[in-house]
Amino acid sequence: MATAAQAAAAAFLSFLSSPSTHHTAPSSSVSFLATPVLPASLRGAATAGPRLASRYRGRRRVSAVVAQLPTTRPEVGGGEKKIRWSSRAVRSFAMAELEARKMRYPTTGTEGLLMGILVEGTSGAAKLLRANGITLLKVREEAANVLGKSEMFYFSPMHPPLTEAAQRALDWAVSEKLKSGDDGEVTANHLLLGIWSDKESAGHKILASLGFDDEKASLLAKTADEEAAMSPR
Repeated sequence: MATAAQAAAAAFLSFLSSPSTHHTAPSSSVSFLATPVLPASLRGAATAGPRLASRYRGRRRVSAVVAQLPTTRPEVGGGEKKIRWSSRAVRSFAMAELEARKMRYPTTGTEGLLMGILVEGTSGAAKLLRANGITLLKVREEAANVLGKSEMFYFSPMHPPLTEAAQRALDWAVSEKLKSGDDGEVTANHLLLGIWSDKESAGHKILASLGFDDEKASLLAKTADEEAAMSPR
C-alpha cells in the first residue's frame, strides 16, 4: 500500500512540473487584469496622485511660514521694501485657489479671493461679511450668475493663475499698507478692500449685489490694521 501511494504521489508531482502539461492563463487576460482600462479623467488623477499629495502637504504648512503673495509693485519685488502678509491673508489666498478649482474656473479672480476670505473665516473681513448676511453659499451663487457656470467635465489647473483684477486687488492691498507708513502686516481686511476698490471686477459686483457698500468698506478700513495685532503666528 505504501509503495502504491508513493508511486501515485510521484506521478502527480511529475505531472505538475511537466512544461507540456502545465497550462497558464491566456496572456490577454493577464494583461487585462494588470492594466485595467480607466476613463481619461481617472487616468489623469491616478498619475497625478503623488504630485497632488506632495503639493497639499506643502499647503498645510502655509500658515506656519512667512509667505509673500504675488505683487507687481517693483519696490516690493526688488526687495527695497519688505511687506509681510498676515497668516489669515495667506490662508485666504490658498482657499481662493481651492474655491476656483471647486467652481471649475480656469483662473483665480476677485470672486475667488472673496470666497477664500469667507472660507478662512477668522479675519475681521470675514466676520464683517457674515454679520451683513454675505455668506460663502451666496457668493458662490452670485459668482455663477456673474461669470456663468463652467463645463461639467472641465478640470481647473492645480494653481489657477490670477486674473488681472485679482492681481490689482493684491497690489492695492500692498499699496495701502505702504502708504500708511506703519509697521505690521497686510491683512485680509486690506485684501477685501482691494477687491471692493475695483468697481469693474466680479468681486465688487458680487459684493454690491449682496448689500456691501462704501459705508461698510469705510468701517472695515478703520480696522484694517488691527487684524495684524491679532494674527496668529
